[in-house]
Amino acid sequence: MTPRQIILKLAYPLWMRLSSGGKKGIHLSNQDNLGPSADIFAMKTPLADGGDLSFERFRGKKLLIVNTASDCGFTRQYAELQSLSERFREQLLVIGFPSNEFKEQEKGSNAEIADFCRTNYGVGFPIAAKSIVRKRGEQHPVFQWLTQKELNGWNEQRPVWNFTKYLVDEEGKLMHVFGPAISPLDANLVSALSNPG
Repeated sequence: MTPRQIILKLAYPLWMRLSSGGKKGIHLSNQDNLGPSADIFAMKTPLADGGDLSFERFRGKKLLIVNTASDCGFTRQYAELQSLSERFREQLLVIGFPSNEFKEQEKGSNAEIADFCRTNYGVGFPIAAKSIVRKRGEQHPVFQWLTQKELNGWNEQRPVWNFTKYLVDEEGKLMHVFGPAISPLDANLVSALSNPG
């Protein structure tokens, strides 16, 4: 870890408290239980350490898709995401999508990102290759699906910062969007994982 990363890790509780209001603390729900027009389980993504991850392998599980960064005040959420991944291993797949779009907080190569996640936070869940999560033109297809209601059925909310979380249910419906200032271990998020469908 760099000195900056160490400071950010130590300051995480304060950062969470200061960021809880406004857009970083958003929680949106699919209250009308609207379904998508496109199948997210038909998608795949390149991984940071090589190869591709086919979502089809995880049909019938919930997906928690998170845009991530190594030099962010929320980076310590990697540990919380790993904890969540272990706790719900039978019914959940967490997928991290590193992006350098928020104040250039993910400058490393794919190999450096994968190593950082494993070494510093014990991450065992898949980390996708670095990609664009916000811009419409070059936006990763998974994030196009997550942020265009024509595809997911209801949501237009793009990531507001690193560690915005999108929860897809076992049937492939986008059910919740949680802002960066909502911990992966927040009671509402855990409750959404505990409930079937």
